[in-house]
Amino acid sequence: MSARPLRWFAATSLLAAMWLLLSGFAPPAGLPEVELGRLPPEAAQTLTLIKKGGPFRYQRDGVVFQNREQRLPGQKRGYYREYTVPTPGLNHRGARRIVAGSGIDHDVRTSGEYYYTGDHYRSFRRIKE
Repeated sequence: MSARPLRWFAATSLLAAMWLLLSGFAPPAGLPEVELGRLPPEAAQTLTLIKKGGPFRYQRDGVVFQNREQRLPGQKRGYYREYTVPTPGLNHRGARRIVAGSGIDHDVRTSGEYYYTGDHYRSFRRIKE
């Protein structure tokens, strides 16, 4: 067997790894955590509304979060729901969200699985209460 296929495989693997790193791909395991008190106060208000079941300010609050980039732990479609964390001074939804997992009971209000993103889904931190 010649070294040529091995070199091609090594080069392709290296390019793929570099693309994953540069594209912002991050495996979901080991997501950083953040204390709720260290987030903007609007995040705590949104989390309270999630646990109460609303009312929510934005029509899209509570829609299914697809997790297309797989930055959260893999689950079946419909497991995650997204909610807007308002940004003072903006007249639109902004970039901040809480994504809630449905948990064992399929209820975002009681699951205890909540993730915060301040950069419109590019990164997530699990909320510690």
